Amino acid sequence: MNNAVNKRTFQPEDLIPGNRKPKKYKKNLLTSPGTLTYIGPDVELKTKIRKIVYNDQIFRDQPVKSLLDCSPETSGKKAVTWLDVDGIHETTLIAKIGKLYQLHPLLLEDVVNTEHKPKLEIYDSGHLFLTLKMLHVDSESPICISAEHVSFVLGTDYLLSFQEELSNDIFTPVLERLQASVGKTRRNGADYLLFALMDIVIDNYFIVLEKLGDSLDTVEDQVIRGTEELSLKELYSLKRELTMARRVIWPLRDMINQLIREDNPLINKDTIPYLRDLYDHAMQVLDTIDSYRELVASLADVHLSTISNRMNSVMKTLTIFSAVFMPLTFIVGVYGMNFDNMPELRMHYGYYYVWGLMIAVTIGLIFYFKSKKWM
Repeated sequence: MNNAVNKRTFQPEDLIPGNRKPKKYKKNLLTSPGTLTYIGPDVELKTKIRKIVYNDQIFRDQPVKSLLDCSPETSGKKAVTWLDVDGIHETTLIAKIGKLYQLHPLLLEDVVNTEHKPKLEIYDSGHLFLTLKMLHVDSESPICISAEHVSFVLGTDYLLSFQEELSNDIFTPVLERLQASVGKTRRNGADYLLFALMDIVIDNYFIVLEKLGDSLDTVEDQVIRGTEELSLKELYSLKRELTMARRVIWPLRDMINQLIREDNPLINKDTIPYLRDLYDHAMQVLDTIDSYRELVASLADVHLSTISNRMNSVMKTLTIFSAVFMPLTFIVGVYGMNFDNMPELRMHYGYYYVWGLMIAVTIGLIFYFKSKKWM
């Protein structure tokens, strides 16, 4: 049974002011708490599962052919088991994995809900549950950011990671490090693996922000040059993407701080310094986002001011022309009345005198406006 919600494609008329955005109704509303209902875009591919077992001496990337292959390592030698689940749309399979690892139903409900906000929760069963968002840049111009739902379950000597089914595996760099047996990952426990995976997610935030910064530099150059190609739509699009990024990254500050401050038996004391470094990176990301949002607001004000100044300049030019032609219109109107008792109409050189008067008035007004610095 397909539990995926239908995904509506935005049409151009959706951006017209006054048109309402399509409403999204969650399929888990009015259901019993703990009922697994996938909420997210339609996925046609099957869920892929990898089981990696390692310590400082061994490394095994085992293919998962059945549910029994997903169970944690039970050999005599202590090793870390990493179960990477790529695809959370098959709720039946997610429920079986949860039963195998004795996960709480509410935890599994948050795993399959891609619209759930980032959170950290510690269950009485001894599991540490953490969910956050991986950001991707879908298009370069105009820049568009999408958020991938990622969840972690940390237990004793094992870590479960859940990610949405996409074209690329976001945890490939960590897997390559484990295969190469370099760095500290192989020598530490599952808590350090959790740090390494979270570090990949946060490092990707810097890549996304770098692309946003490039777009902001382009927009800033256009604003400074006063080009008419720039539209407020581009500025508000950047502001919308920054707001979305801030909304999904902001909870990380409290989540990582909670991991550092709480005395959790699943978190080794040697991992705390790395988590502090992760906290610093998260704060740096948030500071960068806030500075970008302020820059977007400033660019919008400057852009509006430039448009207003350009309009004022046009109005000023038109006003000067109106002021110059106003007395000329008056003179022409007076001598266009054609009364019999107008001696100037019978002057031999009256036509030339009127032209001379109008030219003198025009030159006088131009010198007057320049003396007042209105031109």
